[in-house]
Amino acid sequence: MIKVAVIYYSATGTVHALAEAVAEGAAGTGAEVRLRRVAELAPGAAIDANPRWRDHVDTVGPRVAEAALEDLEWGQAYAFGTPTRFGNPAAQLKQFLDTTGGLWSAGVFADKPVTAFTAAMNRHGGQESTILALSNVFYHWGSIIVPPGYTDPLLYAAGGNPYGASHATGPDGEPPDEAVLAAARYQGRRLAQVAAKLAGGAEPATAPNV
Repeated sequence: MIKVAVIYYSATGTVHALAEAVAEGAAGTGAEVRLRRVAELAPGAAIDANPRWRDHVDTVGPRVAEAALEDLEWGQAYAFGTPTRFGNPAAQLKQFLDTTGGLWSAGVFADKPVTAFTAAMNRHGGQESTILALSNVFYHWGSIIVPPGYTDPLLYAAGGNPYGASHATGPDGEPPDEAVLAAARYQGRRLAQVAAKLAGGAEPATAPNV
């Protein structure tokens, strides 16, 4: 059974909803999935200033276990989610990733498939650059990046982002609609399927003599 770790940061719940959909998609292939949130770093005053943020921290956060390095050792494939912060991953997720040096030096991440997803207020608010910024970590890890690409027509209904599932909340914080959640589920399913193929160890086809 393929083991998939879905690790994310969410302030007001948007990325949490995407993470649940990614996890659901991976689990639908028969994979064992761990859904984990990284630790909140923001001060209480900042959280209290946004009612949706406070509500998410108090009601959703306690239901999801906090991510640990052991989850990365356990996983055979990874999906990372974060809201955009000026076109970059949120500090909360970045702080967690910055603790992985020991695992990286031990080669834990090499050849493991990984994918990423995100959300922002505006459609051009940094979704693609955030996923690309996360990819810099994956390059250093020696992981195999698994984007959704344009491998299923359902991606177009969700905005057509080939880098990873993404959602623009608008100023009112609209949650992901079914099209976006379907794209996220597909991304989780694709990640698990690629991981299963890699774990199978199939020999590459012999190239014809030319």
